[in-house]
Amino acid sequence: MTTFRIACCGNAEGMSQGMFDPDSMTWRVHADPAMLIGGMRALLVQALHPLAMAGVEQHSDYRADPWGRLQRTVEYVMTTTYGTVEEAETAGRVVQAIHKHVNGTDPVTGKTYSAEDPELLVWVHAVEVHSFLTSYHRYGSGPCTDQDADRYLREQVRTATLVGLDPALVPASVAELHEYFGRVDDELRPSPYSRDAAKVVLNPPLPLPIRFLKPIAWIPGAAAAGLMPRRLRAMHGIPWVPPADAAVRVAATALTRAMGVLPDPPHVRAARARWAEAEAA
Repeated sequence: MTTFRIACCGNAEGMSQGMFDPDSMTWRVHADPAMLIGGMRALLVQALHPLAMAGVEQHSDYRADPWGRLQRTVEYVMTTTYGTVEEAETAGRVVQAIHKHVNGTDPVTGKTYSAEDPELLVWVHAVEVHSFLTSYHRYGSGPCTDQDADRYLREQVRTATLVGLDPALVPASVAELHEYFGRVDDELRPSPYSRDAAKVVLNPPLPLPIRFLKPIAWIPGAAAAGLMPRRLRAMHGIPWVPPADAAVRVAATALTRAMGVLPDPPHVRAARARWAEAEAA
């Protein structure tokens, strides 16, 4: 991990401040409201890998508590992005400890799986960062050039190492990411598990305190589906016509712009204060 600390922070004083600094693409992308749509897109795509979905189905409570699972995922992303290096490494160790107990047999393919399998870890990581980038490019509040996208993916290799991945296995550019997806495309297929997961994403059950948001709750999931390749969308059985795409774009753009006026999340505010204090010292 020392190499990545130096590469990220540049000096001994900055090592403890965080895996990424305020000028990083990671900060820019992960602070944007478009992350909500990107996260849902990631869930839809990840669910089409039978072994990855079997682990979720057999070892999580996403059906009974989808918002709790989402909150834990958000907390991990926020901690690894805006926390100190020590906090990020601790979060990674917690995930690795959980992964040790996630294994079994996929009823769809009959194959055994383990959450520690590097191939599954790369799949989850690649879909996640690709989804965040795709959503930011469509709905984000700032620019994202090809060079920006490559920089983001290079930065995110550091995050992948937190769960035990060899950096050499992780796509570090848009070209490498596309090449990777081309290799794994034939492994994707729908299943009863994936369809159930899609239902949760597209029609999320709302806890009582936020049930008043029901009229707009469909927007992030629909926007996420709109960002999927047509073939993958068809695997989920999601109908789609051009007029729907235009309507969803308008609604999702309005939603993300409205969310953009809200105060920054606590993790972001704390990180900015920490970096400002370090620079002033």
